[in-house]
Amino acid sequence: MSTVSVPAELPAEPPEDRLPFRDPARPLGERIDDLLSRLTPDERIAMLHQYGPAIPRLGIEPFRTGTEALHGVAWLGPATTFPQAVGLGATWDDELIRAVGTATATEVRAFHHHREPATGSGRHSLQTWAPVVNLLRDPRWGRNEEGYSEDALLSARLGDAFCRGMAGDDPEQLRTAPILKHFLAYNNEDDRTTTSSGVRPRVLHEYDLAAFRPAVAGGSATGVMAAYNLVNGRPCHVSPLLESELRRWARPTGHELFVVSDAEAPSNLVDTEHYFDDHATAHAAALKAGIDSFTDHGEDTQTTFGRFTEAVERRLITAADVDRAVRRQLSIRFRLGEFDPGQGPYAGVGWDVVDSPEHRALALRAATESIVLLKNSAVGDRASGAAGGASGGASGGSSDGTGNAAGLLPLAVGGRRVAVVGPLADSLSEDWYSGTMPYRITAADGLRTAVGARGGSTVVVEGVDRITLRAASTGGLLTAAGEDACLVVTDTQAGDDAAQFDLFDWDLGVLTLRNARTGRYAGLVDADQSLAADRVQPAGWDVHETFRLEPLGDGTEALRSVYSGRYAVVDADSGAVAVTAERAADAEHFTRTVVRDGVAEAVAAATDADAVVLVLGNDPLINGRETQDRAGIALAPAQERLLRDVVAARPETVLVVMSSYPYAVDWADAHVPAVLWTSHGGQETGRALAAVLLGEADATGRLPQTWYRGDDELPGRLDYDIIKAGWTYQYHRAAPLYAFGHGLSYTDFTLTGLALDRTRIAQDGELTASVTVTNSGARDGVETVQLYVRAVDAASYQAPRLTLAGYRKVRLAAGASARVSFPLAAGEALAHWSVAEGDFAVEAGKYQVLVGRSAADLPLGADLTVDGAAPEPRRVVGRRVRAVDFDDYEGVTLVDFTPTAGEAVAVGDGGAHGTLLYRAVALDGARAFSAEVSREGAGAARIEVRAGSMLLASIPVPSTGDPYAWTTVTTPVPPPPPGTPDLHITLHGAHRLHTFTFLP
Repeated sequence: MSTVSVPAELPAEPPEDRLPFRDPARPLGERIDDLLSRLTPDERIAMLHQYGPAIPRLGIEPFRTGTEALHGVAWLGPATTFPQAVGLGATWDDELIRAVGTATATEVRAFHHHREPATGSGRHSLQTWAPVVNLLRDPRWGRNEEGYSEDALLSARLGDAFCRGMAGDDPEQLRTAPILKHFLAYNNEDDRTTTSSGVRPRVLHEYDLAAFRPAVAGGSATGVMAAYNLVNGRPCHVSPLLESELRRWARPTGHELFVVSDAEAPSNLVDTEHYFDDHATAHAAALKAGIDSFTDHGEDTQTTFGRFTEAVERRLITAADVDRAVRRQLSIRFRLGEFDPGQGPYAGVGWDVVDSPEHRALALRAATESIVLLKNSAVGDRASGAAGGASGGASGGSSDGTGNAAGLLPLAVGGRRVAVVGPLADSLSEDWYSGTMPYRITAADGLRTAVGARGGSTVVVEGVDRITLRAASTGGLLTAAGEDACLVVTDTQAGDDAAQFDLFDWDLGVLTLRNARTGRYAGLVDADQSLAADRVQPAGWDVHETFRLEPLGDGTEALRSVYSGRYAVVDADSGAVAVTAERAADAEHFTRTVVRDGVAEAVAAATDADAVVLVLGNDPLINGRETQDRAGIALAPAQERLLRDVVAARPETVLVVMSSYPYAVDWADAHVPAVLWTSHGGQETGRALAAVLLGEADATGRLPQTWYRGDDELPGRLDYDIIKAGWTYQYHRAAPLYAFGHGLSYTDFTLTGLALDRTRIAQDGELTASVTVTNSGARDGVETVQLYVRAVDAASYQAPRLTLAGYRKVRLAAGASARVSFPLAAGEALAHWSVAEGDFAVEAGKYQVLVGRSAADLPLGADLTVDGAAPEPRRVVGRRVRAVDFDDYEGVTLVDFTPTAGEAVAVGDGGAHGTLLYRAVALDGARAFSAEVSREGAGAARIEVRAGSMLLASIPVPSTGDPYAWTTVTTPVPPPPPGTPDLHITLHGAHRLHTFTFLP
């Protein structure tokens, strides 16, 4: 247990239980002041590290920030494991997500009070690093599984609900302290610590900030974690938005946010980003920007302590800067009950809550309600379940409500044989932020039980090849030997299970090998670079269980570790295998022999069955995860082949896509009668799937993000401008495969009678929209009514095609109806960020309020008029205009004005020029043009200014020697054209533009 030394001259403290800060009857601020006053300067500095040391003289235990709890308690041992966050997002159910947050927090409490960590660094933290509210802009993001939705409103509401469950109902006493991740505009893994997300003001305020605001402003989130990336050229860990936005939102709650760094990000400011010259300067800048806790160098507190001590000595920070951060930490610790007698009202939780019957039932409910029925048609009917992106009209159901007449699902299984096929048919995956499942019910397990109970039977076939690998050097076979299952080359017979491996092909040449005798996966052993078939599944930060079989040109292959990049070699005398060769030329030559053709076995099983449930998808730790983005959105070719061959053999096939992200399953949509999606749904996945497939439960999930078509050319990975790039349902132009919000039911729903209680409102007005939803089918079901808005004739800005403004999950018995109402405030639902005004604004004009089942299925609409003055022309004469407040652009990038504040515009990488557009400007009286510029290098550079087609100015930009050394250039302009022309400013050459103005 680490401690901080205390000077001998400190006065003795009274008994610690009689100190004022221990008195829960005192006001929180008074208790914090008392404890802070008793800490030495060194003790305060030490608290800035993730692992805060114990202070024995005050009876204070060690404290660490952060327990991972994204969809259940992670990393600490078996705990209730709920669906991945993207699966929870598919429920569209605030109440359910809050219940999951409550259950997760209760189990965190159990670990905190009843299970000591092995390191001795303090109890398991009650500060929980969850939820993730980063928006799922790009389905190729490696961490897609961690977010709720591509939509800001849906993500914000679900994130707020999860936080409320985690924090509890008492605003002063916390069950746990939830932290929102990751601030800000973080959607790529490749080079994530050095890439900059270009976020113009409209995208910043309407999209990325919008996902964080409700939980922060409502007080349910107690803190935020800064992201690894840069935004507009500045690392998130020194972003002024931490103070100017997040903490400004939080102040009315009466509690300040406790902001933590991401792991090793403080060092990245120097080591990878090269944003600061030394670590003391970088740490000081992060602290002053608003980072309160530094997660760096693991449990080594001394490195961070030394950097801050140096920063104090160099007067880069003051004692007040340190105290401010420590005060925020102490506020959280007090609210968690750490310094109360008995440690607060939540301390009485027993260990029996972990994986309790109630939590198991909740895990089953969450897994069931997260499943999305994408398509359900009769066998031979090739009509898409999404109808080109829609979901089949107002009724939304492909079934007639009885089960099979119009759709393959629900499956009729009485007396029938069901083949459960696919590489994910009989396994469940954990992801990096999963808990350890206390038990696993696979798709095969769930269907075996449910089908058997109905008088049917199942057969399970994974559809993967079983192979042997024979070494050319000895002629022996790669074999799992002994109790430790160490892989060696011996003269084992080819028919011996120990020499046979099931090969799972995950695409891009990446595969896993599961030994037929041990049932475990081969993995690299760090100690000696040997191999052992003893792994339950791929796992860990550094995945040791993935390999490649690389052709050597002579019909043989080299076995190569993906993790180490090295090749396997065989000792000719002992047969020992070590993955140590740096070059393929030095690798062992293996001959692969297929002893069982996986596709052929699957086809045979499908042929003999009455129906097939084919389970395809991804392993969350392979080819798309934290630190690695996906290469694309297509199924692995091996899985696509399996899909097509199985469907050809048995058209009565249900495709279950079990994945962390969307896939372009275009062929399946055209040829497979029924398609479902589930995230990796946790311990109850199989039971949930069986319930939906057999109709014991309605299909209630709805897509939280768009599923794009395979031939859809997606925007660039680093193009964060959803408006211009065309990301998400709000701006994407091509019809999707399955639309945002899409999901079918086993019954039919009809929407009628959309009405607005007023059809004209002021720009700050409010209204209520209401609609009747009727279950017109023959069975009970659940409908998610979705309300969208759109501007019909926006004049001053590019409006979204649609914006989600509300949703309501309605459970109805067959034949029942309900009237559903949605309050709409113009300032929230209809507002856009006005770059001219620097604030949210509602433009007067025509709008539509639309209701339906998805962003592509909106059968009902009502017209709405917003009364008010038309937008005024933008005034630029005598007014300083920020360059980033453009309406449109070409060929530019956003950069930092200074390391601590502001944004500027520069020509994009590799470009010779870039242009900014400012619409409808008033130039009357303009006599000169002035711009604030900087330029580091030499050479020619200039700014060209046009009003409409008229050239007003062409002004050289001098070199200032440093990108942060700014100067002002000014030139006269001729009389501008009349009216309100569009203003075009073109940057030629490498320089930066911060502001401009026209002088009268």
